[in-house]
Amino acid sequence: MHFAYPLPWWLALLLAAAIGAIAFFEYRRPLAPLSRGRRGVLIALRVTTLAMLVLCLFRPVVLLPPASLNGAVVPVLVDVSRSMRLEDADGQTRLAQAVSIAKTELLPALSRQFTPEVYAVGDGVARSAVDALHAGARRSDLAAAIERVRDRYRGQRVAGIVMLSDGGDTSGGGESGTADHGPPVFAVGIGAASGLRDREIAGLTAGDPRLDHASVDLRVTAISSGFGRAPFQLRVLANNQLIESRRIVPPADGSPIDAVFTVSPDPLNPTVFTADIPADPAEPVVENNARSVLVNPAGRKRRVLVIEGAPGFEHSFMKRAFALDPGLEVDAVTRKGRNADGQATFFVQAGAGRAAALTSGFPAKREDLYAYDALVIANVEGDFFTRAQLAMAADFVAERGGGLLVLGGRSFAQRGLIGTPLEVALPVELNDRRGVVRTTLPGGAAPVNKLVVTADGEHHPIMRIGETPDDTRKRWAALPPLAASAPLGGPRPGATVLAVTESPNGLSPVVAVQRYGRGRSMIFAGEASWRWKMMLASTDRSHEFFWRQAARWLAGSAPDPVTITAPDAPEPGDAGHIEIDARDAAFAPVPDAVVDATITAPGGDAQPLKLRRDDAAGGGFTAPFQPEQAGLYRVHASAHRGNTPLGTADRWVYAGGGDREFADPRLNEGFLRRVTRASGGRYVLAADAARVVAWLQSAVPQSAAPERRDLWHQPWAFALIIALLGAEWILRRRWGLR
Repeated sequence: MHFAYPLPWWLALLLAAAIGAIAFFEYRRPLAPLSRGRRGVLIALRVTTLAMLVLCLFRPVVLLPPASLNGAVVPVLVDVSRSMRLEDADGQTRLAQAVSIAKTELLPALSRQFTPEVYAVGDGVARSAVDALHAGARRSDLAAAIERVRDRYRGQRVAGIVMLSDGGDTSGGGESGTADHGPPVFAVGIGAASGLRDREIAGLTAGDPRLDHASVDLRVTAISSGFGRAPFQLRVLANNQLIESRRIVPPADGSPIDAVFTVSPDPLNPTVFTADIPADPAEPVVENNARSVLVNPAGRKRRVLVIEGAPGFEHSFMKRAFALDPGLEVDAVTRKGRNADGQATFFVQAGAGRAAALTSGFPAKREDLYAYDALVIANVEGDFFTRAQLAMAADFVAERGGGLLVLGGRSFAQRGLIGTPLEVALPVELNDRRGVVRTTLPGGAAPVNKLVVTADGEHHPIMRIGETPDDTRKRWAALPPLAASAPLGGPRPGATVLAVTESPNGLSPVVAVQRYGRGRSMIFAGEASWRWKMMLASTDRSHEFFWRQAARWLAGSAPDPVTITAPDAPEPGDAGHIEIDARDAAFAPVPDAVVDATITAPGGDAQPLKLRRDDAAGGGFTAPFQPEQAGLYRVHASAHRGNTPLGTADRWVYAGGGDREFADPRLNEGFLRRVTRASGGRYVLAADAARVVAWLQSAVPQSAAPERRDLWHQPWAFALIIALLGAEWILRRRWGLR
């Protein structure tokens, strides 16, 4: 016998002495006269009972020889996902080969010593007859299937788990089921690991909108394997209408190919862009030849508040560029001077009843500031604002999710925003003006105050004033230099420098951006960007595009009081959630909000969503979402508190943009090897599947550990303690004790 919690010898002696002392002093002077024999019996019963209880605390266990594995269960898991339809398994489908191996090689041999049980593995795990297996599951959650089978047979004799699969785990949940516990896994790889002729759209992403929301960069990643360097057509469609086609020549067989398409989504309606490769007759897999992505409509106008330290050309030209954008609504506060009482006066341009909140130069209430999506501070000294106003501006970015742009020499003066709550929201250091940007300018040093776009800036939507990165680079090189540039420090961790200029201290950032909390921030350290408008041809729109794109990027991510979050690019059958967040005008959670939401499936009617409140103290709601078919889903939500409306929101979701089951359809030996290695099993190709039976027969008994059996929670242990207590009680009553 052993103890799960072994006790040292000195503690055992101490406990034994304590038990003996307790029992002795209990019956040292009984209330009724007892003979020496009777008193000894009662003391012995008390000592035995206490000793049993103490032993149970240290969990006594007994080690028994390992039970024979004859008749032990061997679960046989067969992958029945759609990728098992591929005909690359010796001239037959993968599933047909798996069924043949199970029927002719594994099950008859396993039945002589073990009890094999067949399971179909796809969206879930289910018992199945071999002849009833069908490759129709939407996905293959192999890791979770192993874990579920282990749980199902926990406590039973299991010699091992056999899996027949192509290794295509498409659940997206990683390999949580491959931990090194439970019975070992023996995997049989089905399908071809190489030589498969396939062309695939491996990735498709849509960048941030630019130029009036009129253009978006689609980045397409394609792979051509087994065709050498044979050219193929890469097409882009918008809502199933062809908009561009390119002839692509792969640099090498199997090498990824990246292409960028500039497209124009519909500003009022959702647009589904699809990248596809026409199927080749030699391709066994055509399901991965296309991939789609959704670009949501622009929605409402974005509201921008501009606070100017004084009238000037820079601000006038910038606001004029903003005004030319139909997607922007601009309010402006310009400091004029002081009145006879020494109070600052302002020229306010605002609409829709918002001017009254700006007469003091800055919104006094949080909800007045939070009504905007972006805040521009242009040439304003730091001491113009109160500390409370600067803290509110920092919260506007971090909590409300708004955008912040700071520009102008006065804003970056030596004692401007340093040490204020707004300093940490900016993407560059303000207390170190040594120009420490680590980058190399193309073509060597540039003229002083000449703006040069960095490699990151060439692809950023703020700086993309050309049709292509190369065109963007040329356009920026053709712009006249700035009049001056405020010396600033290097970027903060996580910030991105989009443009620099040469200064006496080295390279200084001119344009830099970062994410701060829920929002975005940007600095423009240059002076007189209006030169880009006045010193070039009237048809050149570089100045206009730059400032409009900056405002769009800053304000574009600002959420509304009612927001909808939905799964990104789900596939039919995926189980997910739709989250709705309701806030008031100050963007504080509304615990007593009432939210009504509907979802409209492709070609269907609007159906109410069953919402569940996430937190009694917040305004968050959740509803299950599991698309059953491919296509566009529209989610609409409206929220109110009592009779006060909080707002409405719409969100489009496109299901079926890609097919994970056929992404890289080759036999994934890496996954199967990791599964078997982590569990102590082994991996083998389909041609050597018969070796699995020998491994189970020889390796498993040798590695079988002695069986540990706990004694403390056995029924007889409890019965013995109860019997001892009962016997002592009966004898005490019969001999006159209570």
